[in-house]
Amino acid sequence: MPGKLVRSSRIGQALLGDPSDGIDPYLPANGNLGYRVSRYDLTLEYKVSTNRLAGVAALTAATVRTLGRFSIDLSSSLKVERITVNGKRPARYTHRNHKLNITLATDLPAGGGMTVVIKYAGNPKPIRGQWGDVGWEELTEGALVASQPNGAASWFPCDDHPGSKAAYGISITTDSPFMAVANGVLKSKRTKAAQTTWVYEQIEPMASYLATIQIGSYTRKTLGTKPVPIHAVVPPRLRRNLDLDFAKQRQMMEVFVEMFGPYPFPEYSVVITDDDLEIPIEAQAMSIFGANHCDGTGWSERLIAHELAHQWFGNSLTLSRWKDIWLHEGFACYSEWLWSERSGGPTAESQARKYYGRLAASPMDLVIGDPGPKYMFDDRVYKRGALTLHALRKRLGDNDFFDLLREWTREYRYSSVTSADFTGLAGKYSPQPLNDLWHRWLDEKPLPPYPVF
Repeated sequence: MPGKLVRSSRIGQALLGDPSDGIDPYLPANGNLGYRVSRYDLTLEYKVSTNRLAGVAALTAATVRTLGRFSIDLSSSLKVERITVNGKRPARYTHRNHKLNITLATDLPAGGGMTVVIKYAGNPKPIRGQWGDVGWEELTEGALVASQPNGAASWFPCDDHPGSKAAYGISITTDSPFMAVANGVLKSKRTKAAQTTWVYEQIEPMASYLATIQIGSYTRKTLGTKPVPIHAVVPPRLRRNLDLDFAKQRQMMEVFVEMFGPYPFPEYSVVITDDDLEIPIEAQAMSIFGANHCDGTGWSERLIAHELAHQWFGNSLTLSRWKDIWLHEGFACYSEWLWSERSGGPTAESQARKYYGRLAASPMDLVIGDPGPKYMFDDRVYKRGALTLHALRKRLGDNDFFDLLREWTREYRYSSVTSADFTGLAGKYSPQPLNDLWHRWLDEKPLPPYPVF
């Protein structure tokens, strides 16, 4: 779900995108046709004091049809200074309404390679929409990026569609007192004069909304090394609280690896900003929390579990279209209940009964399997999505249910997925058809009877 500051299919498709998907009706102005991006190389420089971003973005892509004109998502707050396509200037381009439209001097054939290099600069700001402000946002000292669902274009040119996944190289230069954190593994750090350049490599395919930059006066601490390295990036004043609030981060990782299969990325990091955040933010191989989530009371434990679960459900396996948002949020919400059950708190059954009662007292005017853009981040999608999984667990039994989750994350690793992919896979684990379960929980507005098997 988009975060805000509190101030007053398969790997081949995932890597290249699937042009047959077209434009997502939930976000018809986002995403572009005619090409597939396989890699972004971003070379960025950011001045904290003036919120000034200068960048060069190189998009490596393949055409999927003869291409004489194409578009790229880029905020109108950023000014384009130069464009080349395969080393040549285009015939012309226009930039308005967060869309960069490029007309080539000579058509490119279908199946050809295309490298688009865009130099740009400006004062980045969030993109405003019906989900609030998303994308690049200034902190008191530094910046954060929270792009779900359509804020990636606030800071770099992209094909901003969840089904368009690519590898990334991100180089960010900023003032030396500040640390810059981005997706992937830190490959190098170079300091020259008053600036430091941080270079990250994200080789696993990533949707544009999961790409992020976090800049602040941070220190770095390792929370664990197995089953993968786990790091915390935190303001010095919150180090003591970190040891209390994130004390169970390593155990969470171990439990989720057991339940869901191997963690899908080389490392995991949590970033705690020096500002309060309304809610935490997920990014690939990283989760971002506010200072209010690290206050020494431990109240954020369920949120810490929720964001970690998104590394499997949302980041490695990413929905192809936003109507299937329950595949992200229902799974992450159910993971909260699973962690509670495993760690000695309320069981998943007691959590399910509690939230079933709340849903029963709420309006039943949403179809969870296609809630519409206005309601795709509604809490009822999260909780009823989790209840759908609880009903499935009861139908299948624990052994088959967790075997299904591990096969789901293994077979669709790094892919773009749909509800049909999951329901089809689940059918392998049930001797009886599951159509009635899916129809009642995902396709109908009335709340089904509480699952008892």
